[in-house]
Amino acid sequence: MPDLHIRRDHALGLPKARKIAEKWAEDAEAKFAMDCTILVGDTSDTIEFTRSGVQGRLIVAPDHFELDAKLGFLLGAFAKTIQTEIEKNLDDLLAQAPTKASTKAPAKVAAKAPAKKAAAPTKAKKA
Repeated sequence: MPDLHIRRDHALGLPKARKIAEKWAEDAEAKFAMDCTILVGDTSDTIEFTRSGVQGRLIVAPDHFELDAKLGFLLGAFAKTIQTEIEKNLDDLLAQAPTKASTKAPAKVAAKAPAKKAAAPTKAKKA
């Protein structure tokens, strides 16, 4: 049986990585009729996924995702295509995720000196 192994490093931390992994599981269920089970842990989570011809897991860690899958005989012929699709999907989800740098509060702009008040318009004197 062919095996798939995909690892993607990130700097999201566990809470944000969990959100991406949940989205990945939703997509896998909707697009590929996968049955996904999320096992929540203290330092990492595991998403177990299965369907006819595929069985695997996605480890969700604070600094990486690691996917391992076993393909059945029929899907084994498409291992490269399946791996490419999984990689693309995971990369797209990571690209959409806010990074730590973008989640920081915007830099404070130095306050400008107050503008001088314009002189009050002079009233025209009636002649």
